[in-house]
Amino acid sequence: MRFPKGHSLKEIAELLSIEFRGNPDLNLTGLNEIHVVEEGDIVFSDHPKYYQKAIDSNASCVLLDQEVEFPEGKGILLSSQPFDDFIRLIRHFKNFHHDIGHIGEDTKVHSSAIIYGGVHLGNNVHIDEGVVLHPNVVIYDDVIIGKDTIVHANTVIGSHAFYYQKKEGKYQQFPSCGRVVIGSGVEIGASCTIDKGVTSDTKIGDGTKLDNQVHVGHDTVIGKNCLVAAQVGIAGCVVMEDEVTLWGQVGLASGITMGKGSVMYAQAGTSKSVEAGKVYFGSPAGEFREKFRELNAIKALPEALRKLAQKD
Repeated sequence: MRFPKGHSLKEIAELLSIEFRGNPDLNLTGLNEIHVVEEGDIVFSDHPKYYQKAIDSNASCVLLDQEVEFPEGKGILLSSQPFDDFIRLIRHFKNFHHDIGHIGEDTKVHSSAIIYGGVHLGNNVHIDEGVVLHPNVVIYDDVIIGKDTIVHANTVIGSHAFYYQKKEGKYQQFPSCGRVVIGSGVEIGASCTIDKGVTSDTKIGDGTKLDNQVHVGHDTVIGKNCLVAAQVGIAGCVVMEDEVTLWGQVGLASGITMGKGSVMYAQAGTSKSVEAGKVYFGSPAGEFREKFRELNAIKALPEALRKLAQKD
């Protein structure tokens, strides 16, 4: 998430009414999560396990709950509740609009786009030339849809991330301030759901095709010319490289990578990254030749046991 303009470390500390360490004039230009931070960003950590990772990241400033050593040129914001103060920054710098009707503020629709009845467009949406939005599509705020992309009926794009922190026995939602960026020539089937990034972007690359009832989680990056069949569930922060194929009802756990050109057969599921150019099957998924050998071995097991019993 980028700020409209840069702010000094001192200004951010004064906004939060907290102390800071480092150059008071350090220029801060945005905020992000640890896996997508850039120079100028603020990142937070509220667990000692991740302090060093946050300090060593590309972030220029870290929001922490205790004093630590930090490199020259970086800043520290000291907060008793880093998570809460990070949310305060999001709410301060991101103007979350309320629903004001059919087409929101700062939304641009190319004159060649075809928009059917019942479509809702939120704020800061960009619809490029040749886009087709079928009936009852809902586009939340901060979504970009590229040239010649088709979105079928009842699909929802840009809903908030399924992303919570448990505090005092209750789940507190992390406000989603990211975007959804969809490339050119993409087709998205009916009744799909695509969540926006928490602080960055959920992306779908040029030429990718999604069947009906596909879910794409927050901050997931899908490459070019991928094929995703019906009822696939993709968790947050997944990376699908170009030309990946997922057949029906595949499930991908958070944070994994599907290598370029890999294929996952129907109803397979994995919590681990898979190699490029290979075909996978089963749950937990494995390389398909190995999995079929395992199945054949299981089928042969009763006969093998019968023969063994006869020898005895």
